[in-house]
Amino acid sequence: MTPKIVTDTIVTGHGNADFDCFSSIIAAGKLYPGAALIFPGSQEKSLRNFYIQSAIYLFNFVSTKDIDFAQVKRLVVVDTRQRSRIEHIKAVLDNPGLEIHTYDHHPDSEDDLQAQLEIWKPWGSCAAIIIQQVREKGLDIGPEEATAVGLGLYEDTGSFTFSSTTGYDLEAAAWLRHKGMDLDVVSDLITRELTAQQVSILNTMLESATTHEINGVEVVMAEATTEHYIGDFAFLAHKLMEMENINALFAMGRMHDRIQLVARSRDERVDVGVICERFGGGGHSYAASASIKDRTPAQVKDELLSLLLASINTQMTAGKLMSKPAVVVTKNKTMAKSAEIMTRFGLKAVPVVDPEDGHCVGLLEHELADKAIAHGLGDVEVREYMARDVTTLSPSDGLQHAMDVILGQRQRLAPVVDSGRVVGVLTRTDLINILVEEPARIPESLLPEKRQKKSIAGQLRDRLPEDILGILTLAGKLADEDGFEVFAVGGFVRDILLRQPNFDIDLVAEGDGIAFAYKLAGVLGGRVKAHHKFKTAVIILPNGQRIDVATARLEYYEYPAALPVVELSSIKMDLYRRDFTINALAVHLNPGRFGLLEDFFGAQRDIKDKIIRVLHSLSFVEDPTRILRAIRFEQRFEFRIGGQTERLIRNAVQMTFFQKLSGTRIFHELRLIFDERNALRCLRRMDSFALLTHIHPNLTLDDKLIKYLEELESVRNWYRLLYEEPAAQSWIVYLLGLCGHLPPEELVQIAGNLGFTERQRHDFLALRERTGQALGKLINWSQSGEPLSGLYFILHELPVEGVLLLMAKSTRDQVKKAISVYLTRLRHIKLEIGGADLRIIGLEPGPAYGRILREVLAARIDGKAECRGDQLALAESLAGHIPDLKTKKPQNTATPPSEHKP
Repeated sequence: MTPKIVTDTIVTGHGNADFDCFSSIIAAGKLYPGAALIFPGSQEKSLRNFYIQSAIYLFNFVSTKDIDFAQVKRLVVVDTRQRSRIEHIKAVLDNPGLEIHTYDHHPDSEDDLQAQLEIWKPWGSCAAIIIQQVREKGLDIGPEEATAVGLGLYEDTGSFTFSSTTGYDLEAAAWLRHKGMDLDVVSDLITRELTAQQVSILNTMLESATTHEINGVEVVMAEATTEHYIGDFAFLAHKLMEMENINALFAMGRMHDRIQLVARSRDERVDVGVICERFGGGGHSYAASASIKDRTPAQVKDELLSLLLASINTQMTAGKLMSKPAVVVTKNKTMAKSAEIMTRFGLKAVPVVDPEDGHCVGLLEHELADKAIAHGLGDVEVREYMARDVTTLSPSDGLQHAMDVILGQRQRLAPVVDSGRVVGVLTRTDLINILVEEPARIPESLLPEKRQKKSIAGQLRDRLPEDILGILTLAGKLADEDGFEVFAVGGFVRDILLRQPNFDIDLVAEGDGIAFAYKLAGVLGGRVKAHHKFKTAVIILPNGQRIDVATARLEYYEYPAALPVVELSSIKMDLYRRDFTINALAVHLNPGRFGLLEDFFGAQRDIKDKIIRVLHSLSFVEDPTRILRAIRFEQRFEFRIGGQTERLIRNAVQMTFFQKLSGTRIFHELRLIFDERNALRCLRRMDSFALLTHIHPNLTLDDKLIKYLEELESVRNWYRLLYEEPAAQSWIVYLLGLCGHLPPEELVQIAGNLGFTERQRHDFLALRERTGQALGKLINWSQSGEPLSGLYFILHELPVEGVLLLMAKSTRDQVKKAISVYLTRLRHIKLEIGGADLRIIGLEPGPAYGRILREVLAARIDGKAECRGDQLALAESLAGHIPDLKTKKPQNTATPPSEHKP
């Protein structure tokens, strides 16, 4: 077997590469000497032939199958930033600590990689961007490299005739010419002669071309169908545009199971990049493309007309379409008064304005106001619970932007604002009334129920073990047999998108969840624990794996901080009851839809933006434990709590909703926080919200305590990495570290406030006392020069949590090192003799047994009695020095030894 190539840096570009991608890879190779260049493959015939014949010999290109991906520390991606376009090296993206550099000239997209170095410029070619970097670093380039890079410049700028061409592209070409770029080679490769098949397809496109005039803008649509992939389809679209002098073209090539859409525009009023993005593709405003599955050319054409009518409609503006005058409420009005106003006018939502200047500051929904009143919050001012992240429109905004806000962002209404003041509103009902005569004007991609769903089936297969994937597949099959849908939901789905390990399966069935759990458990050989009140069940498999199963349900809360009341509902409403948008995700498991992602509340956007956001403004009122979960997720994923969500947390704390929680529920969330790797960051965040004082008034963080907790966290994490048994219970370690300095009576109060059981309270207080006593002994030991056995007997009396507390509290490195030796080696030392051996040598059973074995163990720890023989001899010697010790005649010492663990 050929050994794998080991490299710490690879350079690559997008799949189905064009010349600009190919050229950019070669140019980037100059910036990263020694990097492996990976060509992702191409459908362009001229490029493919050139690559096969020349490039593989001239440049340092390698195949993906020859690379040891596990050793790659840096990934350089050119001519794209989209994760979905680099499938050929997706295995590298899971490497821990991977450094990503990107060079691109395409617009931003939601699929963009998070890069440590991101160089983006709106130039005509990516090759020009990288050449500028090469020149700035004073690097040289040879004639062959100059020619190869020149190919990308010439193709992506249309030999410098495209309107996207910049002066920087021309400067790059001039520099390459000085370096020996061979224009004859470039001309031969860029100038293409049509094959007989391409001529036939081009003729079909010419015959099918139809012109649509949309508000004075002419747009041409053309199509062709073939059973096989059409090579160079983008080139054919360009040819058609040149032959017919077309300003805006949408060419559709139906190829086997998909439609390849190529769009070109010379008219600034037609942004083809935005249009193609609606179909899951992308590009520039003047050149873009998309690959569309599961739709016919007729459906695509209707969708195109819808999008074009909305995007270039210069007559339908928000100012002309809005309802006026707008009914508004001021931010200092009560929830009850605001609900009364909305009821009087039959409104589902109203803009909220500042009473001083009339500027729009938020949005209040009728449903939210009603729920607030039901929770006894009718006298609370609107400002406390209004939605603040509101997108407004200006009177001149067009129909497309209005659709994006109201349909795309699912905002119930859009305030129309002029000079800061609300002059009208545009609602979903307004849009429907406006567009009802021409329903094709509503783009399907903007309608939630019509929007093309993203599939993560590939990610499921790549990132889950076979046994977990098998369970999901089986669950979907069984649900399909019974005629209902089943989904994997919540954190399980979130962590797949975040590339985090999480094999805790959480299923939701749009049927009888408990009955489904029994059926699934029967096939898997597991047992079921059902909770009929909540319509949930837990499947426990023979290997200990747990699978949570729930019936799709809607929870409502009878009063703040109450336990939920459960009603049957759909998957969308089931997700709506969850805590944060990032956890409100579901993925279909039924055959035929396996892997389709359901994201009703913008979770993917929030994951990309690294934001923790609640689903509705009363979330923390209904369940204040979500405050602690928000902090835990924020610190675990290194996200940030959104501004609106943070304000709602402070509001809930100020209104004492957190104090209405039972101590048991708070303690449960605290235990989860203490088990996080960055638990101290969570504690500091809690302190910033004044949450620690709700556990006990004297519980606050000062510099001295923070310094101790930092050391404690370092010690806890170190011990975790040892995978020693028994594992330390983090909640004991952190809670004693956090409040161990308080008087005993206050510790008793904290134990009561957190709902400790009697056993937990006793053990917690006892450990504080024992640790304090051991600290004094430890100080004496460190000053006395006693051997390690003295340390052993001090620490052996404590559980591992107490030992970690002492290790963190110790200020001397010598003592810390000694404690680490105890934890990793000394505490595992065993004697090779025991009580049976003492009887054999003639000692009568009694209290002296323990004294003798303790002395022998001390000698064993201090390296003075390593073997069994030495230990027996020492025991016999010790027995002779103990007065009044009764002995009897020694027995046969050939009796097999027994182990003794003190």
